[in-house]
Amino acid sequence: MKIYEKAPAKINLMLDVLHKRPDGFHEVEMVMTMIDLADRLELEEQPRDTIMITSQAGYIPLDEKNLAFQAARLVKERYGVRKGVHIHLDKNIPVAAGLAGGSSDAAAALRGLNRLWGLNMPLEDMLAFGAELGSDVPFCVTGGTALATGRGEILTPVSPPPQGWAIVAKPPINVSTAEVYGKLKADQIKFHPSAKEMTAALAKGSFTEMCEQLGNVLEEVTPKLHPEVQQLKEAMLRLGADGALMSGSGPTVFGLVSKESKVARIYNGLRGFCKEVYAVRLLT
Repeated sequence: MKIYEKAPAKINLMLDVLHKRPDGFHEVEMVMTMIDLADRLELEEQPRDTIMITSQAGYIPLDEKNLAFQAARLVKERYGVRKGVHIHLDKNIPVAAGLAGGSSDAAAALRGLNRLWGLNMPLEDMLAFGAELGSDVPFCVTGGTALATGRGEILTPVSPPPQGWAIVAKPPINVSTAEVYGKLKADQIKFHPSAKEMTAALAKGSFTEMCEQLGNVLEEVTPKLHPEVQQLKEAMLRLGADGALMSGSGPTVFGLVSKESKVARIYNGLRGFCKEVYAVRLLT
């Protein structure tokens, strides 16, 4: 039997850091939503008690460093599963991009293994496993649109964004999330975006107000390390995006567009800046 799972990318509509916690993590407030750019997982049971990961992408780890591998190992350990699994990752989400590709793969692996092995795993277990694997994994388990607090694992569902498009562009650089958070001085942040205002804009279904409330405090760090991030954001706005923001710790930047007629112009204009450009719908 084969099981198929879709693993969509996420974007941060807003990301605020409140302070550094005693455990070394940062206390955050984020509004996250999903876009129609996705990896796809094919899961097949194996007679031998092993975990095998394969992919058409030659640039991702296929061993214990892979979050989908870690998810499978965790499920096997906690539920006493003595069967093996082959997980094939059809990779479309850029890596180390601030789009939670690895986290979404891990979440899809949890959902898929629950079905493949008939575990009847409660959502609470999936969310707890996700929190062990990484801060973005619990959100990727549930999907949709949510306010995330704590270190990102405490989730409150909020209204989805109104219909529209995201033009997503990743410059040819990789960014270390740990390095970005390490360089952030939480007590010196100049401007804090408002989760309350963003969730209110979403509740009203106002595309304009959603774009007005976009904000990410990590833009105080990443563009200083990589100026092309700021250049990409400015190019999106110049080409006609209704709003633009860096997602997560970057380097990916997304532009939000309410009118389909603008999408091709912005997409084509950005192709001169970088190869990895995607025009996708917001998942409402």
